Amino acid sequence: MKILILNVDRDDDFGRKAKVKTPIIGIQDNLDAANKLGRADPEDSDLNAIFLAISAYDGLRDEGKDVEVATLCGDISVGIKSDQKINDQLKTVIKKTGAEEAILISDGAEDEYILPIVQSRLKIISIQRVSVKQSKELEDTYYRIIKLLDDDKVKKQFILPIALVLIVWAIFAILNMAASGFGAIVFTLGAYLLIRVFNWEKNIAFMFSEMKSGLLTGKLSFYTYIIAIIIIAISTFYAFNNTKFNSELLWAVPVLSFLKDITWGIVSAGLVATFGRVTDLYVRKNKVNWSYWIVPFSLFAFGFTAYAISKSLYYSLLNDFSITPFQTFEFIGYLSAGILIAFIGAVSYHYIKDIYTTEKHEIDIEEQTTKLLENAE
Repeated sequence: MKILILNVDRDDDFGRKAKVKTPIIGIQDNLDAANKLGRADPEDSDLNAIFLAISAYDGLRDEGKDVEVATLCGDISVGIKSDQKINDQLKTVIKKTGAEEAILISDGAEDEYILPIVQSRLKIISIQRVSVKQSKELEDTYYRIIKLLDDDKVKKQFILPIALVLIVWAIFAILNMAASGFGAIVFTLGAYLLIRVFNWEKNIAFMFSEMKSGLLTGKLSFYTYIIAIIIIAISTFYAFNNTKFNSELLWAVPVLSFLKDITWGIVSAGLVATFGRVTDLYVRKNKVNWSYWIVPFSLFAFGFTAYAISKSLYYSLLNDFSITPFQTFEFIGYLSAGILIAFIGAVSYHYIKDIYTTEKHEIDIEEQTTKLLENAE
């Protein structure tokens, strides 16, 4: 039973560097190929692999075994293309040598991906790996890291936050705001983790998809979303600049100061974005989506109540937990306005929803009746 010593060069170093045609069959051709590659690149690990194949050939031949040696090469585009070439060359080698068993020689974990190809045609009796002693573990580690980083899931979970941090830091460094960069990085990572925890990835992807579609089709919502983002950004910087950080103050004081200054920015951005969305739906479907009726009421109710509470708490903590800020006309007026707006919005929403549902039901009945009459005729 003939044994084939099979050396594999998956990325075709012999062809690219030494200009050797493959498959390389026979001891003399392999020795010539090794000499050519050695002259072209003495440090190539495939040089070690082919000499191991030659050494294994000599050892088995001395034992009286019926043995042959061959080298297969793939392609620089490692993957399907290279594996197809190796498969075709293997057919040629088996046809010429008549081998039934094989000893696979490999110079690293990457070449062993072709093991199933060889096993489908030959019986593998041994696998011999060769690498420079100083670089064996390093090569394996490097290859595994490269394969791991090529995974889309790993990219999104680990590389994406690192990329965000680097981008934010670079922007603040260019603006000579390195001191504020750390806060921006923490904010960015916090926002990213919040998105991951609540699984908002699809919602954000949908939002960007809508923005892209709006840019290509001229939707109003595309521009209102941009305006909303700008409003949020301006409000954030305004609130941050107005926030006084003092180690002597309670940590809640700067937080409340930031919240009261950003509240109306959030409300404004929400109103602008909602206006664009409702307008697009009306233009596209020629009808009003009444589910958005509650949105402006909710935004204004949030604005009045959040502003009143955060502002009063802020001044209360500044004055040693004084209750006076909660007894002012401003606090009572804002809080009452927020509650009243929320009440009006809820009542009117349910009223309009009932009317809209009834009208839709009647229209559906009319359409079904019309179809039945048409079918009867």
